[in-house]
Amino acid sequence: MKQKSFKKHFIFLSILLMVLFFVNISSGSVSIPFKDIFNALSGGIATKESWQTIILQFRLPKAITAILVGSGLSICGLLMQTLFRNPLAGPFVLGISSGASLGVALLILGSSLFGGFFLTNSISNWSLPIAASLGAFLVLSAVIIAANRVRNTMSILIIGLMFGSLTSAIISVLAYFSEAAKIQQYLFWSFGSLGNLSWNEILVFGSIYFLGLLGTISIVKPLNSFLLGENYAKSLGINIKKSRNIILLVTSLLTGVITAFSGPIAFVGLAVPHIARMLFSTSNHKILLPAVAILGAIILLICDGIAQLPTSEFTLPINAITSLFGAPVVIWLLIRKKKLFV
Repeated sequence: MKQKSFKKHFIFLSILLMVLFFVNISSGSVSIPFKDIFNALSGGIATKESWQTIILQFRLPKAITAILVGSGLSICGLLMQTLFRNPLAGPFVLGISSGASLGVALLILGSSLFGGFFLTNSISNWSLPIAASLGAFLVLSAVIIAANRVRNTMSILIIGLMFGSLTSAIISVLAYFSEAAKIQQYLFWSFGSLGNLSWNEILVFGSIYFLGLLGTISIVKPLNSFLLGENYAKSLGINIKKSRNIILLVTSLLTGVITAFSGPIAFVGLAVPHIARMLFSTSNHKILLPAVAILGAIILLICDGIAQLPTSEFTLPINAITSLFGAPVVIWLLIRKKKLFV
């Protein structure tokens, strides 16, 4: 595909992203005109004071969160598929999300098993993100240690899957001994949510996200060489161990912070890289990285719009909507059996 065609694709996707951003803010149980949205975002005042509050305190943070989560998961999915050269690898294969889930499970479900050790009645808004981050960090540390002791990249994938199985088993034991109300609270967290973050939480989320983004940009050349195998990458003078650790660290950082603040959101990171490859017909990560970031943000904004059930006061779990979108894509990829790496 020619460079001009790439530019046209990026211009179109960028415009689509902006349109969906404003549509997302406009839609919901209360429909708000675009004029009032522009006024509120440009420092003016919306027609109704309640609209001003809804836009600035609820819908704008949610739309920004959707963009960060969608783009972050998609970047992680691309990194994992490139590192493992596996089209079905996703951001959660390292077990980082499972580690975050274990941290939250210990906080919510642990109070039933350990009595007063885990206090959940007096926790602040930061407790769940902190617990999830600690759980993700523990698994990350274990994966990095394992990565430095094994040479085969596929072994890291298997180790990550084993950590995921281990943490899932511990969560099952915690759930077995927990009260119904605690299990329901944990279940609601596992559905995923984009609308519960304050501006302070978004600031922390965004800062860690951009750290991960900078790390990703620094390894574009190694990513391209990894597509042809580690031996080829070595012949180009790529430091395999260093590059692999950076990829694992960036993926873990982004996956951990996303799970901590929004819960485990499935399939976006798995499906979007394939859509980007098909749209752009390239395996060059200089093109694919911005492409998956924009596409991931677009798709999660669309999924969030569907989950909101416009004109209704009910909201569907975002995890259910992304799975409904992602599962058919994965099935189609398996049936098609096309070469997935251009």
